[in-house]
Amino acid sequence: MTPSAVLHAEWIKIRSVRASWGSLLSVLIASLAITLLVYPLIGTAEADNPDHDALFGAFYALNFAQIAAISYGATAFSCEYAHGALRVSLAAVPRRGLFYAAKTAVIGASALVLGLTASFTSFLVGQLFMAEYAIGLGDPGALSACMGGGLYLALMALLASGLTALLRSGVAALSLLIPFVLIVGFVIGDRNAGIAEFLPDRAGQVILHSEHTGTLGPWTGLAVTALWAAASVLAGWWAIRRRDA
Repeated sequence: MTPSAVLHAEWIKIRSVRASWGSLLSVLIASLAITLLVYPLIGTAEADNPDHDALFGAFYALNFAQIAAISYGATAFSCEYAHGALRVSLAAVPRRGLFYAAKTAVIGASALVLGLTASFTSFLVGQLFMAEYAIGLGDPGALSACMGGGLYLALMALLASGLTALLRSGVAALSLLIPFVLIVGFVIGDRNAGIAEFLPDRAGQVILHSEHTGTLGPWTGLAVTALWAAASVLAGWWAIRRRDA
């Protein structure tokens, strides 16, 4: 099969497997639902607080969208380990490198499209409820934060995808990543903020802030998250290459 045919086949897999397609759509659905639930009720509650970061607050829904992105990355790859699907995939595409690269590219590209859509949508919709406190895409850092939010979600999906390939289990990958994102960063941050800054979630979210007081800047923070994702993807490639289907 040609590379374009393999890419097309992997996209068909994602669209035809309900769990993968549903988890992909949930990236947008989660961000929009949380925005519509939270902002009409408490959107302006902390706007007068001197320490309030209006830009970071505009992306509150991405805390939930990142869980959906992680779930998508894990689910999209874990379908290969159900009912011997990986053996069928490798029979159709014997070149394991081509198969893995195509699957990873489709997962990353689709997560990027939905991530950017979710990031811009949650920002723009949320500001409709902020009255005089609203900010726009023309405000400092807003456009790059929207772009960075989408990239961050795509990188988290790739991080989950690579870990799933390494562990050969979406459940195992989610059992590690979701507590890691929700708990570990805060625990380490309380003990050593310098180390916590380089965790994938903390580093990737620096671009969502209007002020950057730590070691990492907006794009260097995303670069750190990209390194985490790249390490995970490479580990997954090692597992696909070395282990039996």
